Amino acid sequence: MWRGLLGHCPNCGEGGLFYRYLKVSPDCAHCGHDLDQYPSDDGPAYFTILLVGHLIVVPLLLFPIIWKAPPMVIVPAVLIPLAGLTMAVLPRVKGAVIGLLYALRVRREDADLHTSDRFE
Repeated sequence: MWRGLLGHCPNCGEGGLFYRYLKVSPDCAHCGHDLDQYPSDDGPAYFTILLVGHLIVVPLLLFPIIWKAPPMVIVPAVLIPLAGLTMAVLPRVKGAVIGLLYALRVRREDADLHTSDRFE
């Protein structure tokens, strides 16, 4: 998970995990490991919302200035840093999820083993 959190290949720790903001490289440039086989899907977005929401939104609700200040000031003052933090944290969380999937050996072709559809 640590290698993925840093944005490196979970197999070798040398090559890059992403070739764009959230696009996972098909193969590691250093070791050739198939990085596209790990289905991170929507998990990183949920974990990012959970993390950022608890770190930023919950403490803000405890400060009385949030309730007394005009909304024209509070909304941009909260949403801009919140969006920036979310955009900064999301690739790291996605890398950590891919690292966890690598450690647990969960691959895209194993999807039929992890669903209830096969029992119908």
